[in-house]
Amino acid sequence: MMSPMRVVITGGAGFLGSHVCDLLVARGDEVVCVDNLCTGRQENIAHLTGRPGFTFVAQDVSRGLEVAGPVDLVMHLASPASPPEYLRLAIETLEVGSLGTMNTIRLALEKGARYFVASTSEVYGDPLVHPQPETYWGHVNSTGLRSCYDEAKRFAEAVTMAYHRQRGLDVRISRTFNTYGPRMRPDDGRVVTNFIVQALAGRPLTVYGDGTQTRSFCYVDDQVRGLVALADSDYVGPVNIGNPNEFTMLELAQQVLAVTGSASELRFEPLPADDPTQRQPDITLARDVLGWEPRVELAEGLERTIPWLAKELASTARHP
Repeated sequence: MMSPMRVVITGGAGFLGSHVCDLLVARGDEVVCVDNLCTGRQENIAHLTGRPGFTFVAQDVSRGLEVAGPVDLVMHLASPASPPEYLRLAIETLEVGSLGTMNTIRLALEKGARYFVASTSEVYGDPLVHPQPETYWGHVNSTGLRSCYDEAKRFAEAVTMAYHRQRGLDVRISRTFNTYGPRMRPDDGRVVTNFIVQALAGRPLTVYGDGTQTRSFCYVDDQVRGLVALADSDYVGPVNIGNPNEFTMLELAQQVLAVTGSASELRFEPLPADDPTQRQPDITLARDVLGWEPRVELAEGLERTIPWLAKELASTARHP
């Protein structure tokens, strides 16, 4: 698919979606950004508002979605994404993964557009295969606390593939692994923001369990390049888009302390229910099919992220 295109991005005012908007607008695409702002923020797209080729639509895609005019690509990124958010909005998370996916698929069918759904590494659950390739079916607790997010994304993948097979919908499916970077809120609740905010405030860093559980952290610029490369490609997916460098929570804490220069201590708390013990993408497919791999190492990504969160904290202090 060649630029310029007209692209509808749901969740476009969110952390990840707003960066996708940036990349597509910068390369000359026309973007219709759709968001109900339940977790997204107008501030994330304020710099795009009023620019030619960018439109914001306040809409809950779980309730419906109509877009006038031609559409070349529908990218469905709308969903709460951090555990505190999707636990607080469990029903809304299930709705946007089911009803929202159906409504965005219907729009793509109506417009004859390509359809892209952003899934997640959470479909692998607490994996018994490590690292996780796309062929792994996962180890998920369908009634656990995190199931509202896991199962919403699993359903989104399933219904996307059903429309691909039975209605000929041109689809792409990505699986995201732990993205971080500027535009994350200080109270986002994911481990990178938790550690940075605590370190900047001189408070103890909260480590759950014994800190040996692992994650793989992908800087947002890398993530967005991967998502758009998949959307532009001829490969259906699913494709893992993540950084294969694996870190324990203790290693992440030490990197945050080193980059911030904080003298904060570590405080250990019980492990949350259903928290996966390890998570690492096998990105062989992304390398082979998309020619994509991450470029930003964790230390560099933290150095780019910390000033953003420091500014956010200062703004909150001035305007509580």
